[in-house]
Amino acid sequence: MKKGLKTIALALVFGVTASAAFQGSNLLIEQWTGEEAQTEITGGVQLNQTSGQTAGGEVNTSSTAGAAKDISGIASQAMPSVVSITNKSVQEMRLFGQSQAFESESRGTGIIIGQTDTELLLVTNHHVVNGANEISVGFVDGEIAEAKLKGSDTGRDLAVLSVKMEEIPAKTKEEIRVIELGKSSELKVGEQVVAIGNALGYGQSVTTGIVSALNREVTIENNTNTLIQTDAAINPGNSGGALLNMNGQLIGINSAKYSDTNVEGMGYAIPVDDVLDIIEGLMNRTLREEKAPEGEQGFLGITGQDVTTEVSDAYDMPKGVYITSVEEGSGAAAAGLKKGDIITRFDGSSVSTLAELKEQLSYYKEGEQVKLTVSMAAEGEYQEQVVTVTLGENKGQ
Repeated sequence: MKKGLKTIALALVFGVTASAAFQGSNLLIEQWTGEEAQTEITGGVQLNQTSGQTAGGEVNTSSTAGAAKDISGIASQAMPSVVSITNKSVQEMRLFGQSQAFESESRGTGIIIGQTDTELLLVTNHHVVNGANEISVGFVDGEIAEAKLKGSDTGRDLAVLSVKMEEIPAKTKEEIRVIELGKSSELKVGEQVVAIGNALGYGQSVTTGIVSALNREVTIENNTNTLIQTDAAINPGNSGGALLNMNGQLIGINSAKYSDTNVEGMGYAIPVDDVLDIIEGLMNRTLREEKAPEGEQGFLGITGQDVTTEVSDAYDMPKGVYITSVEEGSGAAAAGLKKGDIITRFDGSSVSTLAELKEQLSYYKEGEQVKLTVSMAAEGEYQEQVVTVTLGENKGQ
């Protein structure tokens, strides 16, 4: 998707050092194109496209395909695959001229999409877990477990979470199951669907409706996605929940973010067929739980600035980290990064701010190789490329 050349004012400083938001002073920003690059799948876990599977590892022999069910049957089948999510974060507010930090909670929904010997994997919306200091999930039997973020795709509003299998009680493992995937490409307008999610944080609830429209283009925060429109109620808390066909198969990931509280009967879901590669890529990322020891953390070798939502919307730029300079002899320089490039992904996970980039980088050591997705200026437009950077020694810069 090509977008016109823009001249804007910017005042930029970055480095994988500190910086304020993208605002201000004399710089030509060139046009950009391309969708977010998908993460390479390095093997391992894949999405379940046949019959349901319990998290205990036993595959159900009774496939759900080919036999339409009533609503209660679909709910009974799918509830074990749906979890509630609680996001605990710290928000800063200004009161009486002073900045104060407050702990806040938000709630959403997730779907069990896979498992390995060591982890249970969940998909949800990125906005459900964005900014989380702590994430917990509630299973169908009421058990609670801590979850970690494996990776996100902000453009598609998707995130994959990991729960350690060893922390899930044996009884719960027998209750929960990996969801079965359907084909969103086979949906027809007027077809009945069922939505399950943690509406308003009250616990799992079930609504039903029809497919109102297909391939509906919706743009929010400069990201345009093609979505399923349904009149099944999708309310706050339903975000990240399951949209199912009448075989009880997952065909969409609900997102209240795309709904309008002033309009009734217009909910939206992300079609699963459109995001299978993205989800599998995030599922197969290595989960890094411990930061690299101080003095051993890798160094990227750039300075730069956030591209905020406001600037992205106003100037048709990709959100990410705008590079203002590249240190000579650094890994970034060796990989061909230069001033004006915009980093949008780090090791397969979306990066929309400098703080996110710094946080992800802190888990990597000197000498490690990471893949960056970068929007680079070429012949009057931005084009996405994936480059491999060998992280250098962090000299305290």
